[in-house]
Amino acid sequence: MDGPIVVINPNSTEAVTAAIDAAMAPLRLPGGPAIVCQTLHDGPPGIESQHDSDSVIEPLCRTIVVQDNAASAFVIACFSDPGLHSAREATAKPVLGIAECGILTAMTLGHRFGVISILAKSVPRHLRYVGAMGVTDRLAADLPIGLGIVELANASVTLGRMKEVGARLRDDHGADVLVMGCAGMARYRDELETAVRIPVVEPTQAAVMMALGRVRLGWGGALR
Repeated sequence: MDGPIVVINPNSTEAVTAAIDAAMAPLRLPGGPAIVCQTLHDGPPGIESQHDSDSVIEPLCRTIVVQDNAASAFVIACFSDPGLHSAREATAKPVLGIAECGILTAMTLGHRFGVISILAKSVPRHLRYVGAMGVTDRLAADLPIGLGIVELANASVTLGRMKEVGARLRDDHGADVLVMGCAGMARYRDELETAVRIPVVEPTQAAVMMALGRVRLGWGGALR
């Protein structure tokens, strides 16, 4: 039997890991592989800056190496995809980043995707990543809701702001699909999609779906 797909939340906030774990329910299929969600306790409470993102690369890679023999694939559950390429050098198993997978999935659902970020300072980091992927011309806009990672636990405030920003991305910027720009938003996907009436991609689900395909088809990690 295949080992589990290990989904690593690189921040130390357990509530984010719990939200990710709940979002995995539709993907836990009979016959596996199992999907195991973990918290990187050495990480900051939230990854809200480039420094935060860079700071988790070493402990994240250590965590992957320790579990390498048991796991069938790894997913880095942070929209910055911290340490993605370093992690791919640390294991021959597939390593998926949720930003890359979320954006790629969005482009199969619509022509122009909008990203809902947590904070304004997250936006430049996302724009650099979209540019590195070579898909800037498909990005409608990236707009923040003005809440940090820990504040996402306030459901009424978070969902209200996500609906407002999602509508702006759709109506003012021409987005026909949305990507949730933080793994901590996972619990709000269904309600947001109902409110904005266009597809909403929860990026950890997108990444785990790709990991499931890789494991089932026997495709290994990235070429070295």
